[in-house]
Amino acid sequence: MSRIAIIGGTGLSELVGLKNIKTEKVDTVYGETSGVIESGLLEGEEVVFLSRHGKPHTIPPHKINYRANLDALHKLNVKKIIAVNAVGGISSDMPPKHIVIPHQIIDYTYGREHTFYDNTSEVELQHVDFSDPYDGDLRFKLISAAKQYDIPFSNSGVYACTQGPRLESSAEVQRLLRDGCDIVGMTGMPEAALARELGIAYASVCIVVNPAAGLSHEPITMTDIHRVLTEGIGNVLTLLKLVISQLN
Repeated sequence: MSRIAIIGGTGLSELVGLKNIKTEKVDTVYGETSGVIESGLLEGEEVVFLSRHGKPHTIPPHKINYRANLDALHKLNVKKIIAVNAVGGISSDMPPKHIVIPHQIIDYTYGREHTFYDNTSEVELQHVDFSDPYDGDLRFKLISAAKQYDIPFSNSGVYACTQGPRLESSAEVQRLLRDGCDIVGMTGMPEAALARELGIAYASVCIVVNPAAGLSHEPITMTDIHRVLTEGIGNVLTLLKLVISQLN
């Protein structure tokens, strides 16, 4: 049986409901993973879980060892990944606590180790097709589960991935809006591209935690972001549990 992994982001440093937990130790040529890898049973199905920011949440987005994370999951025979991302809402119909299942991504990051194909790698150079960065079948199952659960969600969206760890300026958000972006986060890339290079099906569940900069009269505070995460992460967990049962 192929293994399913969930990569947790801000607000999901542990997978509530995971049972029979054991730690998976994996060595990679890219160094240590950014978080401890756990495996166990979620709703009776085998799942691998990795908190990309570590546990506790200490690693900023631009310092996450994305290559080690994906390489380790690949070595554990993971064939499908559902990534959870906390994002800012750019589109007016994506308010706080709204769930988005993105269909496209634009990468605004820089300086990150973004590929397995470099001169130090033994992997043969490939130019992978990244036209559709998220796996269609995984997205379909997530969308079907969200409809079944009857929660406010969007079945598509363009994810803008920025460098972080600071939030964006109002002018930068206006640029993202002109570029056609609907949500903005800091961890979607190079994670999605690395999964594609390894042939792992990858999709994302995003929870909007704040209006992006300049789109609200109120300042953005971490207090408000954590409050929204606390209130909204339950919907994400329920969605994950519903879709996991459909993947094997």
